[in-house]
Amino acid sequence: MNIKPSYYHAFAVAGFLGLFALLMLWNTVLAPSPRFPVALMLVITVIPLLLNMRGLLDRKPKSCAWMAYISLIYFIHGSIEAYANVSERFYASLEILLSLMLFFGATFYVRFAGKQG
Repeated sequence: MNIKPSYYHAFAVAGFLGLFALLMLWNTVLAPSPRFPVALMLVITVIPLLLNMRGLLDRKPKSCAWMAYISLIYFIHGSIEAYANVSERFYASLEILLSLMLFFGATFYVRFAGKQG
């Protein structure tokens, strides 16, 4: 079975867009932090995703590899939140799922796109 690298890229982009939307909604509408301003939480959580967004969308292998590394931060954050915060476990589980989608999609895209050309 031979899967095209563009499918892996679409999987990574779906994970990226889902993670971006989840973080935006989680910190503003769904469960804003009572201790920190919303703007600060958005800067801390969303800015790392935006660093390599253009390269991911342009299918640049180096940016996709970096996005895979960055997604591991969100995996760790989601795992800690799922364990520690029962009231937000659903959102944390979504964060884990979407960060894994981004990680595996970007990793497999870089791996198999290099073999094609």
